[in-house]
Amino acid sequence: MENTGNVVVITGASSGFGALTARALADAGNTVYAGMRETKGRNAPRVQEAAQYATDKGVDLRAIELDVNSQESVDEAVKQVESEQGRIDVLIHNAGHMVTGPAEAFTPEQLAELYNVNVLSTQRVNRAALPGMRHRGRGLVVWVSSSSVKGGTPPYLAPYFAAKAGMDSLAVSYAAELARWGVETSIVVPGSFTSGTNHFAHSGRPADTAVESEYETKYAGLVEQVAGKLAALAPEDADASLVADEITRIVSLPYGERPYRVHIDPADDGSEEVSEVADRVRRDFLARVELDDLLAVTR
Repeated sequence: MENTGNVVVITGASSGFGALTARALADAGNTVYAGMRETKGRNAPRVQEAAQYATDKGVDLRAIELDVNSQESVDEAVKQVESEQGRIDVLIHNAGHMVTGPAEAFTPEQLAELYNVNVLSTQRVNRAALPGMRHRGRGLVVWVSSSSVKGGTPPYLAPYFAAKAGMDSLAVSYAAELARWGVETSIVVPGSFTSGTNHFAHSGRPADTAVESEYETKYAGLVEQVAGKLAALAPEDADASLVADEITRIVSLPYGERPYRVHIDPADDGSEEVSEVADRVRRDFLARVELDDLLAVTR
């Protein structure tokens, strides 16, 4: 079957937003490389599921070994895709990890580890994949951000929120720096989806259990309370597939017409309202310093 869609690489595609998005993009006619680590170990069943999905649906979905914490793994994955397809049209930064607990109870090393998987991972993948896009003068980078960057932020999620804010800031700067190369940027901002993802179920915990226990004397059951309230705020039909559908819509849009930032936030935590101001200030400032050509790709 000849592929007429885009060649897509998505990180963190073994579960959650990543797995859903990889399938939705493949259904839409794209060639999708679903990046995941330990494809011959822990995630071997996910590899088989992706292969079965491709067979059953007659789509081009391929699991690929891609550990975003390893530059060597990232380089090998990108090299494989470019060797097999000749190009990467769309790069989706989706890999991430969440932790829950009082900020003080996390060690600096734990924060560094979280920053590594949520922020430095994108830099590894960019350094491997962007040269090809830049030299072709075309491409799309999608960053899966979080409404926590600018919206209402409940406590006990500080390390994750800080890391996502770092990733979002990186995306904003990259958008301008890639524009003259013809590479588009779309920042996708999901809200708190408690259905269809493993964020809360698989979240990490603080290493300093003594401090964590002290906080329990004044904040007992806070994580469960927050998770419950977030679930109650969201409409019944607020499923993580909404994010996959929106990313698929963005990828399908004509080159040069992809949105800079979109929100999928059923709980409406205020992120969209704040982002509108921040993004307007960015546009106005770039115009004031006569760099407004960086607001859209140079075709």
